Amino acid sequence: DRAQLALALLARDPIGLGGVVLRGRVGPARDALVASLNPARVKLHPNMGHDALDGSIDLAATLATNTVTHHAGLLSKTDQQFSLAMAERTPPYLAARLAAALDAGAMRGLVALDEGVDDESVAVALSDRLAFHIPLDEIALADITPAPHYDPVKAAVDVPSNLPEQLVILAVRLGITSLRAPVFALRTAKAHAGLMGRDHITDDDVAIAVAMVFAHRATQLPNDEDEPQQPEQPPEQEPQQSENIEIPDDILLEAVLSALPAGLLDTLKSSPAKGGKGAGSGRKIIGNRRGRPLPARDAVARAGVRVDLIATLRAAIPWQTMRKAAQPDRTGPIIRPSDLRAKRYQDLSDRVLIFAVDASGSAALARLNEAKGAIEILLSEAYARRDHVALIAFRGDTAEVLLPPTRSLVQTKRRLASLPGGGGTPLASGLRAANDLALSASKRGQTPTIVVLTDGRANIAFDGTPNRTQAAADATAAAQTLRGTCDAIMIDTGLRPDQSLHALATTMNAAYIPLPRADAKRVSDVVTTAMKD
Repeated sequence: DRAQLALALLARDPIGLGGVVLRGRVGPARDALVASLNPARVKLHPNMGHDALDGSIDLAATLATNTVTHHAGLLSKTDQQFSLAMAERTPPYLAARLAAALDAGAMRGLVALDEGVDDESVAVALSDRLAFHIPLDEIALADITPAPHYDPVKAAVDVPSNLPEQLVILAVRLGITSLRAPVFALRTAKAHAGLMGRDHITDDDVAIAVAMVFAHRATQLPNDEDEPQQPEQPPEQEPQQSENIEIPDDILLEAVLSALPAGLLDTLKSSPAKGGKGAGSGRKIIGNRRGRPLPARDAVARAGVRVDLIATLRAAIPWQTMRKAAQPDRTGPIIRPSDLRAKRYQDLSDRVLIFAVDASGSAALARLNEAKGAIEILLSEAYARRDHVALIAFRGDTAEVLLPPTRSLVQTKRRLASLPGGGGTPLASGLRAANDLALSASKRGQTPTIVVLTDGRANIAFDGTPNRTQAAADATAAAQTLRGTCDAIMIDTGLRPDQSLHALATTMNAAYIPLPRADAKRVSDVVTTAMKD
């Protein structure tokens, strides 16, 4: 019912509401719901290039008629509804282009079909501009019924003067930072009142609006002390009932909570702090030999450049009339060096997770065991993500690479089986060894990410002498060397967060995550989450 109502509201105000995200894997239920959409909608694919979206020169027609001929792009159809398959795979360019089209009102609604699993989702730049988000995972084919009939709109819908302020306050209490959310909620309330044939907004309209717009955007549960205090009005300034609508906040909150998936807010509240800068995959490598094709760019005269003939002709065609007039004796197209376009491809490098683990006597056994378990968990999932894993243990008076970068789970288990622990904490040596391994991986074309597990009690200097003051200075110097080298995550495994370790993480521009009594699964989850942020 919620999905069908979202589509009906979108048909009522397609430009104002932007669109809807339908999240669910391909199946009979989703196909039946999608079939109820406008059959004339324009279908988009996440791998479409700018030529298909915005149009370009029609090369064949131009050469045949000797006149520059353009073919229109899909986004030129401003009076059409659009649907985007596999929306969770939308690249940044397409997400930004569709977002710009939505902002400009250049499409009559976008239906994003999200087929992602787990934490895969539509790009925020795009989903923030779509009013509704409807999960379809628990819908069966038998649940799909004909869309209900709504009475035609009789008149324009009046908006109570205090409703926008109430929606903004409720959005803030739910932790919603986007200003589009209260705007969408207000438009949804107006569209629902119009669908019901009313010329004014009622409590039901507002409750349905906040449930459909705020529920999937909420990031926190409001506290009672956060509720704003309403100033008392003098008796002589009573509001007019015809211009205001008074809905208790608890009714609106109940409407939002009823639309939330079970356990969603608990998961958001219990998730660790996210500050990583990894992309969740290897670095993008731009080349001219293999990978995913990218739009051609101006060619530079150097060895190894592959000319894109079609793109070159498209760049040269608009100038042929002028060039023919200047050189009437020339036959065929006149190509200048400035017209040359080079082929480009995009590939992903392999990623290396470098674990630098504190194996000192303060908590060596527990920390090493959890690091071993986390490495095994991450390696078991590494094959699909091109991940390699390496392990550095620092203990005693030095650091040692115990496991070079590998994807072999069998070799890893064999190496991890008998790792020793105990002794001092040469944190500076561990950071320097991690930096050396990261630089070596970068030279091989890999994308390194350093994960440091320690309680922060550095007491061994670079020269191997037990000196806490010098050890802290050496650790700061090593952290400054690491800054900018690669992405890094600092996991504080102490029973209490260590401020000196937090400062060290800031120095090396790393994400600081306090994780006392961490087990292997939590370490693995934190590393995976931080790298995807």
